[in-house]
Amino acid sequence: MFTTRPEITGTFGVAASTHWLATGTAMSVLERGGNAFDAAVAAGFTLQVVEPHLNGPGGEVPMLIAPAGHAVQVVCGQGIAPQAATIDAFSALGLNMVPGTGLLATVVPGAFDAWMLVLRDHGTWPLADILAPALHYLDHGQPLLETTADVIARLENLFTREWPTSAELYLPNGAAPKAGALFRNPTLAETYRKIVRHSEAARGSREKQIDAARAVWREGFIADAIDGFCAATEAMDTSGARHKGLLTGNDMAAWSASYEDPLTFDYHDTTVCKTGPWGQGPVFLQQLALLSGFDVGAMDPNGADFIHTVVECAKLAFADREAFYGDPNFTDVPVKVLLSADYADARRALIGTAASLDLRPGTIKGFGGPIGSGDAAPAGAQDLGEFGAGEPTVAKTGATRGDTCHLDVIDRWGNMVSATPSGGWLQGSPAIPGLGFCLNTRAQMFWLDQRSPNALAPGKRPRTTLTPSLALRDGEPYMAFGTPGGDQQDQWSLTFFLRHVHHGMNLQEAIDAPAFHSEHWPNSFYPRQAYPGRLVIEGRAGETVISALKGRGHDAVVGPDWSEGRLSACARDGGLLRAAANARGMQGYAAGR
Repeated sequence: MFTTRPEITGTFGVAASTHWLATGTAMSVLERGGNAFDAAVAAGFTLQVVEPHLNGPGGEVPMLIAPAGHAVQVVCGQGIAPQAATIDAFSALGLNMVPGTGLLATVVPGAFDAWMLVLRDHGTWPLADILAPALHYLDHGQPLLETTADVIARLENLFTREWPTSAELYLPNGAAPKAGALFRNPTLAETYRKIVRHSEAARGSREKQIDAARAVWREGFIADAIDGFCAATEAMDTSGARHKGLLTGNDMAAWSASYEDPLTFDYHDTTVCKTGPWGQGPVFLQQLALLSGFDVGAMDPNGADFIHTVVECAKLAFADREAFYGDPNFTDVPVKVLLSADYADARRALIGTAASLDLRPGTIKGFGGPIGSGDAAPAGAQDLGEFGAGEPTVAKTGATRGDTCHLDVIDRWGNMVSATPSGGWLQGSPAIPGLGFCLNTRAQMFWLDQRSPNALAPGKRPRTTLTPSLALRDGEPYMAFGTPGGDQQDQWSLTFFLRHVHHGMNLQEAIDAPAFHSEHWPNSFYPRQAYPGRLVIEGRAGETVISALKGRGHDAVVGPDWSEGRLSACARDGGLLRAAANARGMQGYAAGR
């Protein structure tokens, strides 16, 4: 099969991510004796610098980690809604939907604390060494990606007119920087140096110093600056009005990253691990439960039968996501039923030879809620080309919508990390003066409807789309993988997984194979639109396949040949380590030896 690159193989260590500089950072840490956790954290902070339109310090990061010899754990780096964020508060502002940008959509930023938790408990390096690669690029500059430069250029008027703190940071010399130019962020560099100084002043053990860094983020000068900015700044957002933020220093102090057990599903010779229903991870597992009743291995992995079957299973699983998923600390989610064989059998019976145009969640007595229509933007909503919102994938269109990053690392001791950092996009909200970064807009994923399991409530996690993956084989950690892409994440990564497990494709072959996704259900991001029956597919799937899918009733929208997904993956197969990354967008790379 044609591939864009060879699958990386080695025995010492492997890393893959959505940007070559992050991958290089991870490998440099492994080469200097760091473990997979040190490498992942250093790469995560590098991604914040080199992909600021895709993630930032004010964002969030869920992770799946497999410490050698220990059980897989979920790291929840998804922050919670502020105490002042109530449905009544938004209704009083005349809003029936959380804006896609600005300060109203901010929840507690979770990325920094999550990275620090992993570094403290599983890493070996001190904080100053972990931040050194990111500081190098902040001080000396990193070559600006074409997509980043395009996003900034599209936002130049907004920054100048409405978000002056962002103009100061992202419009050096008063103009948008060019692609390939060295872009520096000395303000963020000083923020990190100040955190390191506070950390080292604590003296004592490495762990104690990392806890000091966590404290200064949650309760020190970082929290103070965020509190003051949200209270004093009225920022224009996608509602067409200016609003102050609801996030306070008390909200920051009350939250910290945490560990959870993963949800799992046994499929063929693997066990797949995902986050709980505060993320969309269970959708991947529900799709596997549905697909277990089909002979997927007998299907052409690029053929119409395969694509139709996968898409129709996705429609049912994502409909259940809309009806049932939410923060389990606030709402009962019937996960055991959703992943049960009986439930999957009943749902699978709905799949026929023709494409469904209906949104069909299951019925589980005592559970679930209404599904938002998501069929139109609210009155007064602004042109997203200027304001930016949502999370389709920047690499695909270059539009000013936010997106995500991904990284995977495995070291020679067998430690494994899969992480999906996101949020805090430069196009999401105005930069915080004196800190050099923006806040997230993850609250846009809440519904302002009390009946919804994903209804906004103080202290609640929004049902994020961020969804890293980790698979076991014979009970041992086997593969870490994932992709950016909002609602597409558990579609692209599933198709990759199926082609690898059923059809024997290596990691690179499975990533490079023609990809597709459905937009049948309400999008998780503002303005929450749905396109019943829509199937977006790469043109290189071929006219025969595309015509067959149209004949089955799919609203097939043909995209460019290399436009779907930004996957990366690392695997441990006995003593051999493997890695691969997506060539689409020409920035994701794998490395190893």
